[in-house]
Amino acid sequence: MKELVTFQVGSYANFIGSHFWNFQDELQGLVKDPVFKNQNLDMDVLYRTGETQHGIETYTPRLISVDFQGSLGSMSSRGTLYNQNPSLSAGVVTWTGDVSTQASQPHKKNLFLQRLYNEGQEIVPNGESQNEILDTDVVQSLEDEVQYWTDYSKVHYHPQSLFELNGFWMNAQEFNNYGIGKTTLSEGQQGDEINERLRFFIEECDHVQGIQLMVDDSGGFSGVAASLLENIEDEYANVPVLLYSVRSPNSYINRTNRKQAIASNLHDAVSFSALSSLCKLIVPVGLPWLSESRSSQYLNLQNEKLYHSSAVYASAIHSITLPFRMNKIGPSADSSNETGAMDLYECIQMLAGQARQNRITIIDAAMPVPSITGRRFQQSLLGNLQPLTPETALDVEDLQAIETMIVHGALGSGITYRGAGVFGICFC
Repeated sequence: MKELVTFQVGSYANFIGSHFWNFQDELQGLVKDPVFKNQNLDMDVLYRTGETQHGIETYTPRLISVDFQGSLGSMSSRGTLYNQNPSLSAGVVTWTGDVSTQASQPHKKNLFLQRLYNEGQEIVPNGESQNEILDTDVVQSLEDEVQYWTDYSKVHYHPQSLFELNGFWMNAQEFNNYGIGKTTLSEGQQGDEINERLRFFIEECDHVQGIQLMVDDSGGFSGVAASLLENIEDEYANVPVLLYSVRSPNSYINRTNRKQAIASNLHDAVSFSALSSLCKLIVPVGLPWLSESRSSQYLNLQNEKLYHSSAVYASAIHSITLPFRMNKIGPSADSSNETGAMDLYECIQMLAGQARQNRITIIDAAMPVPSITGRRFQQSLLGNLQPLTPETALDVEDLQAIETMIVHGALGSGITYRGAGVFGICFC
């Protein structure tokens, strides 16, 4: 098995990551389904096994999430399985003065999280839960009340996974450029602590195939990611890195005047130059107006809701990574290619190549393709693909481009796609 380690750096990267791991959680629920069993998908590529202090077996993502302090909402930084905080009563016994305690109230769980919690509670005699929560109420709660990426996360995390940057609280306006993010990890011990967490996950792998890193690069988190990538380059030079530089719709509308626009453009140039030089493949993701693009013409979403747009990008990243998690069948390369299996290094070599200097990769998506509307399928899947990468010209053909395509959820054969949820991705 070849494992992947995942980094999520920044607020929007974690919004995307929360959907991504929810998708994986749904797949785990299909392990007994005969159709799913035949797909040769190995969940251990992304997940690790372990156990709590009480000997309870766990199955958690091989993940490190970095975000602002206070960004976890109602979730503990130690996750939900190992949630044993040290006693607050412990202190220096030689102190004889007065002691005052300042404590804030924990964030209240929304209806979605409450129902997840109630599913594991006792059942009353009539077979209904003691606090029944309706589906419609849960959906409305998610539509109106999502503030943190943990508000819709249904996944259990390892204590080493969730890291909050000390001194930077959620929505800190001053954390808006590459330089301040770089300084954050270079001063103090926070960078060392994150690197130790990465070492924890990598050293327990049998044969790590690479690191996938999602970074919200519109502000200081790009500098944080650059510092982490420099450490990866020093300590794990042979481990390839696939980097998704993601941007929320909100990052585009904050440039209200000429001075801010110039500063943002300078940040973008410095950030992209630094990040692209520290990874094998970089994939810019995030359109300014996703709801108005052709890629979302069959979706009902609102740009101002990060919960909406992040789901689209998480779907694309989930599909892109499917080949990295497929088991190869048969001893020969030809037979393994029939399954679509491909590790991260093979994908990078195919798309970038040793002789190619251009490491920039774009994502096109059709989600879903028009055939599910009931009309006759009149255009090829390629004709319906639309870019999720910003500033991509639609009328320019690159004769040297190399593409790989994933069609996710399609049933049938030939040119007729009869699946209820056909999802095409072009990665080039």
